[in-house]
Amino acid sequence: MERMEHPRQSCEVCGLIPLAPRLSGATDVVARSAAMQAVFRRVARFARSEAPVAVLGETGTGKEVVARMLHANSPRASGPFVPVNVAALPAELLESELFGHGKGAFTGATQNRRGLFEAASKGTLFLDEVAELPLPLQAKLLRALQDGEIRRVGENQAFETDVRIVCATHRDLLQRVRGGAFREDLYYRLKVLSVQVPPLRERRDDILPLARRMLGEERTRAHGFTDAAQAVLLRHPWPGNVRELQNAVKHGAALATGARIDAEDLPEELLTPPPAPRAPYALRSLAEVEREHILRVLDACGGSQAEAARVLGVGRNTLWRKLREYSAS
Repeated sequence: MERMEHPRQSCEVCGLIPLAPRLSGATDVVARSAAMQAVFRRVARFARSEAPVAVLGETGTGKEVVARMLHANSPRASGPFVPVNVAALPAELLESELFGHGKGAFTGATQNRRGLFEAASKGTLFLDEVAELPLPLQAKLLRALQDGEIRRVGENQAFETDVRIVCATHRDLLQRVRGGAFREDLYYRLKVLSVQVPPLRERRDDILPLARRMLGEERTRAHGFTDAAQAVLLRHPWPGNVRELQNAVKHGAALATGARIDAEDLPEELLTPPPAPRAPYALRSLAEVEREHILRVLDACGGSQAEAARVLGVGRNTLWRKLREYSAS
């Protein structure tokens, strides 16, 4: 349960407080790129609403940071921000975690326990990896969103809840709906508002500012990056996005012996040049592929049609007929 405690100084570009609140304080949010500034301008509009928000994007792009900023700039900022990764808990535990349970609801339930919906009262409940939510719990979450009330496991009495739902996923939710893994009615309830967080490779202006901020959070004598290290950071495609960048900075901070992190201090996979792009595959008809293969086999067999027919697994007459067609064309 996390509450806002910081001076309210807004960003001139998006109008948001550029801080993501955490238990240990607040983290500065870096958004130098036009792509991320567009994201936060959209978040600024969403912050004034009470509607559910879906934050979409690849793994490691910073979806939770966006959710925390959304909460920090909403009328619920003084209330708790309660995050839960629904993919990290088994279904039987997740229901109790979200909705709580009554005494005696199951073996080991020796007392009433409130769930995260109650813990997030007057604040924001952040459901990370919501696409992994089991179908039975999807129905219960839908009811909570529709009716504004929940029921603890093992109890009959329902009670009202005042929570704003923000969810996140790296999956294509609509595709999950079409595949029967996600309820369509819940999809439209959760995705009233949505924002797509771009991958780090599409916001390269953020790489070095992010790396410097991350380095500032490390206990190390290094306080910057050499030109060579910066070139490596800018060249890497970052398939793991911001999370991978943070790992690289930690690696560099651990190995740095001077005032600045050098290229050789970074993870080995960053130092290996990316493979050259493969030439586009030439699209050919099946007949063309078959002809090329038959002629190659015939050549490998020293021109012997009998041996080539045996290798190809076809009759000699079939092979003779195809060769005649090739010579005529």
